[in-house]
Amino acid sequence: MSTATVTTRPGAVLADLLPASRTRDVLLVAGGAALTGLAAQIAVPVPGSPVPVSGQTFAALLVGTALGARRGFLSLALYAVAGMAGMPWFAEGEAGWGMPSFGYILGMLLAATVVGALARRGADRSVLRMAGAMVVGSAIIYGIGVPYLALATGMSMTEAVAAGLTPFLIGDALKAALAMGALPTAWKLLSPRD
Repeated sequence: MSTATVTTRPGAVLADLLPASRTRDVLLVAGGAALTGLAAQIAVPVPGSPVPVSGQTFAALLVGTALGARRGFLSLALYAVAGMAGMPWFAEGEAGWGMPSFGYILGMLLAATVVGALARRGADRSVLRMAGAMVVGSAIIYGIGVPYLALATGMSMTEAVAAGLTPFLIGDALKAALAMGALPTAWKLLSPRD
C-alpha cells in the first residue's frame, strides 16, 4: 500500500503510514508501552502532593493519538499490566497498584483510547483540533485520577484537586502545546505533495 493511498484514506493515523502487518502492530503496541514507561521516569516531585509531574501523561496521549484507539488502548494496557506485575516503570520507578497515583494510569488507558478515536476522525491533522483532543484526554486522566487520589489517601475532593490537579495545569498546557505542534507537523511532512 503506498503512502499516498494511506494518507488520503479517511480514518488513518500516523501509525498507518507504516506497511500493515501483525508484526508492525505488536511492535507499535510494545513500543508505545516502552515509550510511556521511559517518559514516566522524567518525574519531578510536587511539594505537598503524592503525585509527581512526569512525562507519562504526555506519552500516553501521544501514543493514543499516533497509534489509534485500539493500538493505543493495547499499548497503555500493556504498560499498566506490566507495571502492576512489578515492572518499575511507573513515575519515579514505582510498580504495583497500591500507590495513590494509580488512578492516573487508569485514566491514561481510557484517554489514549479516546484520543486515538479522535485522531481517526482527523483530530491530529490541525493545531486547533489537536488542542481539543489534548484537553479531552487530559480531562479524562484527571477525571479518573483525582477521585482515585481522594479515595486512596482519604483526602476530600477539594484537597485532591489541590494536590492532584491544580499544580499540573501549566505543565499539561506545555505538553499539549508540544503535541499540538508535533502531530500536525508530522502529517504535513509525511503527506505526499500534490
